[in-house]
Amino acid sequence: MDKIDRTNQEKPVLSFGWVGVVEGFRRCLPIALGVFIYGLVFGVLAQQAGLSIIEALLMSGLVFAGASQFAALKLWTIIPLPTPEIILTTLIVNLRHVLMGAAVQPWFASLKPWQRYLSVFFMTDENWALTMSEFKKGKRNGAMLLGSGLALFLAWTGSTLAGRALGSVLQDPAKWGLDFAFTAVFITLLVGMWRGKSDILPWLIAAAVAIAASQLIPGNWYILLGGLAGSLAGAWRK
Repeated sequence: MDKIDRTNQEKPVLSFGWVGVVEGFRRCLPIALGVFIYGLVFGVLAQQAGLSIIEALLMSGLVFAGASQFAALKLWTIIPLPTPEIILTTLIVNLRHVLMGAAVQPWFASLKPWQRYLSVFFMTDENWALTMSEFKKGKRNGAMLLGSGLALFLAWTGSTLAGRALGSVLQDPAKWGLDFAFTAVFITLLVGMWRGKSDILPWLIAAAVAIAASQLIPGNWYILLGGLAGSLAGAWRK
């Protein structure tokens, strides 16, 4: 039964079961369709970068991080393969997950270790935003993050396979408008997370810092710096 533990500094106590997995999977299906579209783009670009179907599928299944995978593909055609640069780029892009993990930690504190770590493996920007929004609305089943992540995992790996197989047909994803799918999904997520005028300041600060960093600092540091600036602004506001 969902409840709040009043004796533990008001930390929420979550349940974890198949109901949450199914609910998370179902709620994330519309987002998964968007993910499938820009997963096709990744598959096409993977084909153009010379990755085999198995290599592209393994990257999507093991890394499971679209932004860093796109960044890595830009370096994949360099000979010899710049492995340290690829690792560093992936690390920088994915450091935002530290902030996301910190945000979800108070909610997951009551779950068993295997439930927490299995769920966060499938944590992406999209299902993190969806799950946090549901928690704030009163939902208390921690398995929603896992269920929604599974929906995205199937969409991402499936679209990678399809895009890699159709790479010779969809040679220019921008011609079909597929390159905008990534942006469209995140705009939708922002609308869903909007809580009122109090969000304006941290959002503006995050955007301003990210834009400035993208112009002044080489690489993908703007992703981490924008997220960190917005998080600090939100903490300062409270």
